[in-house]
Amino acid sequence: MPGYLDNYGASDAKRERGMKRILLAALGIVVVTLGGYWFLHDFQEKRQVSQFRSLLEEKKYEDAYRLWGCDPAKPCRDYSLVKFMEDWGPKSPHPDITQASIRRTRSCDGGIIQILQFKSGDEVLLYVDRQSRTIGFSPFDYCVDPAGRNTKLLDIFFR
Repeated sequence: MPGYLDNYGASDAKRERGMKRILLAALGIVVVTLGGYWFLHDFQEKRQVSQFRSLLEEKKYEDAYRLWGCDPAKPCRDYSLVKFMEDWGPKSPHPDITQASIRRTRSCDGGIIQILQFKSGDEVLLYVDRQSRTIGFSPFDYCVDPAGRNTKLLDIFFR
């Protein structure tokens, strides 16, 4: 009886290879999904700040003011176009936005905090709301909950 046990265990080995492939494919899908979420989670908010900076570079101050959720025809109650021009216009402390680099982006539950660092050493903290995509100044340089407590403890150590 030559060859009687030649195929013994072949089906088990084939099943084992199939299971390994399925597990590796599932692991790959999980890694790609988590990586995509990590890279793309704040994409729209970062793009909003990028658009704001490009509008300031092009000296389109009224359009940049609209990204703050305000309109020159109907200005915001606490942040008029005049005040906006004092902060971002040609006579502001930072008239050239190209001198700013993004030092850090912090992802919070309700939006992102993007820290712009100017060559003079000054920093401006911008907050972009996730729902409305409006830009504003961030009062904190780290993420806080409604009670004012830090929600990301590592942000204290990594400024």
